[in-house]
This record gives sequence, structure tokens and C-alpha cells, in this order.
Amino acid sequence: MVMGRFRSIMAVLLACVTVFLVSCSSPTEVKPPTYTSAKLEVIQKYTSDIEAMRDRLPELAKLIQEENWVFTKNFIRGPLGELRAKMSLVERNLLAKDQPKVKEAAKQVIEDLLSIDAGAEAQDYKATIRSYATLQKDINAFLELTPKA
Repeated sequence: MVMGRFRSIMAVLLACVTVFLVSCSSPTEVKPPTYTSAKLEVIQKYTSDIEAMRDRLPELAKLIQEENWVFTKNFIRGPLGELRAKMSLVERNLLAKDQPKVKEAAKQVIEDLLSIDAGAEAQDYKATIRSYATLQKDINAFLELTPKA
């Protein structure tokens, strides 16, 4: 009986001490995650590679206008072949909050490339050139979402 009261009193006393200690502590400031200069360097390297590929898009437009379907498909697999990998590397180096938008933009670029490939396979000029215009817009949108140094 005495032991039961002692336990109850100890439990109340420990609860009071805990409340007192918690109320006396100060909250720690948590800084939001930011890009380090090393991360920005890595991202900038990959985005500059993507920009170089984007700068070669007029060559693809010329191939499409000439209706040179074999070289159009080769260009997508050759000079633009690493576009998906580079975009994926950019995405992996971004903060978690930025990744979903960039991932969606990269998905659009890949879909555009597949549409160009399908248009070249079908030898459909209108569909291919329309997909090319969308590709330009989507690559630029992807690059706008990436942080600048």
C-alpha cells in the first residue's frame, strides 16, 4: 500500500520535473536546406552539357525540314543520346523540394524525343516538326527550373 502511494508520488514528481525542464529549454533553429557551392558546381556542369545539346537543335530542325528521316533518328540517338542521363544527373543533385518539377520537365523532354522518333519512323513531317517545337520549349523549361550558380 505504501509502495503504491510512493510510486504515484514519484510519477507526479518526475512529470513535473520533465515539464519544467522542457519549458526551460529553447527551441533550436533549423535552417532550411540550401545548395552548397559544390552542389551548384555539379549541377552547373550537367546543365551546361544540356545547354550544349540544346544549342545543336537547329541541326535537328534542318534534318527534319529536309525530311532526312534516317539522320533525324540517328541525331536523336547520337548527339542527343545522353540528354536523358544528363537530366537525370541534374535531378539527383537537386534539393528534394525541387525534384518533382524537374522530373516532370525531364519526362516531357523524353516524350518529345520519342514523338520525334515516331514521326521520323512514320515519315510524318507535320508531326515531327510539331514535336521538335515542343522539344525546344520543354528543354528551355527544364533549364529554367535548375538553380543558377
